[in-house]
Amino acid sequence: MSEELNVQETASEEVTQEAMDNLVSLKKGDTVTGTIVKIEDNQAYVSIGYKYDGIIPIRELSSLQLENAADAVQIGQEVELKVVHLDDNKEVLKLSKRIVDGEKAWDVLQQQLDTKEVFEVVVADVVKGGLVADVGLRAFIPASMVERTFVEDFSDYKGRTLRVVVKELDRENNKVILSQKDVLEAEFEANKQKVMETLQVDQELDGTVQRLTPFGAFVDIGGVDGLVHVSELSWEHVAHPKDVVSEGQQIRVKVLKVDPAAGKISLSVKAALPGPWETAATELNVGDIVTGTVRRIVTFGAFVEVAPGVEGLVHISQIAHQHIATPHEVLKEGQEVQAKILDVSVEEKRISLSIKETEEAPAKSEQPARGERAERAPRQEDLNNPNVSLNSSSMSYSLGERFGDKLSKFK
Repeated sequence: MSEELNVQETASEEVTQEAMDNLVSLKKGDTVTGTIVKIEDNQAYVSIGYKYDGIIPIRELSSLQLENAADAVQIGQEVELKVVHLDDNKEVLKLSKRIVDGEKAWDVLQQQLDTKEVFEVVVADVVKGGLVADVGLRAFIPASMVERTFVEDFSDYKGRTLRVVVKELDRENNKVILSQKDVLEAEFEANKQKVMETLQVDQELDGTVQRLTPFGAFVDIGGVDGLVHVSELSWEHVAHPKDVVSEGQQIRVKVLKVDPAAGKISLSVKAALPGPWETAATELNVGDIVTGTVRRIVTFGAFVEVAPGVEGLVHISQIAHQHIATPHEVLKEGQEVQAKILDVSVEEKRISLSIKETEEAPAKSEQPARGERAERAPRQEDLNNPNVSLNSSSMSYSLGERFGDKLSKFK
């Protein structure tokens, strides 16, 4: 038994001596490996095989600003550290995990930049202008590189896991820029090409309005966006897309054109709806009086919109009862008028209209029309001639004309 104790004591003395020798040989800048044995709010203790534990100040635990040392390490965790301070008495040993992590990170990040590798990071903090993550170094994700679309509020991003690529490295200025947007854009384009290969012209799909612009609406049709030009939003005239659709609205669209090379998809809402002429076939009948708007005026007449997308022609001869030299004399674009339907041809998409037939014709003039002769009073020789026939109207006319002055004196 005594011999066993002596052996153990000897072994313990040898270990202690080895630790002493190791500690004596340590100097600032050396790298050591140890195990976390204790954690306090502002520092962690690590055993490196010596009777005195090394200390890792909270600022040396991470490249990020920590509130508690436990946010960076756990008891029992094995860590690689850099000696940053060793006092003369060999009793105070300060170590840094941050420096070792940073040195390793540069090499890894450079490789990830070269290969465009996609990797995951956890958002450690939300700061002005973007997000911060710990990759062994403090990495910054600018607000413009977080999502494909604009994000107004990042307050709920802390703790989220993002898939990113290295966008920029500047070792001299200790600068690391990451981007999730690049990852999302690449995936979007890959999916877009895949979806475009399956699209066919005249195919109808359900979509969601993503965003509005003055020239149209972008609609998501399964992970890709197609454009509905403002002229394709409705059979009626649309001044701005917001007048007929809103972001987030579900709509039915028809595919007009697919251009994989340019990555463009043209869609139409109105083409997926019944055409105005289909409706006109059941709602517009010959003889109906309709209210319409003058859309165009030409030399031979005026085109009047009598239903959304349906225009009829009022020929110049059907505009007014009186003679006019040009339609501009009585009509102007945008004017609301009433017209009578004279003829409808849905197949030819043609309607003939008349404005004057909705108005009462003016009274006829009592003056004899051009080319006609006024009826004259019979002559004296006609009255005495038995071969001349006189009707009652001519007689009444002639007597009034002939004897009117003479008879007036008897009144």
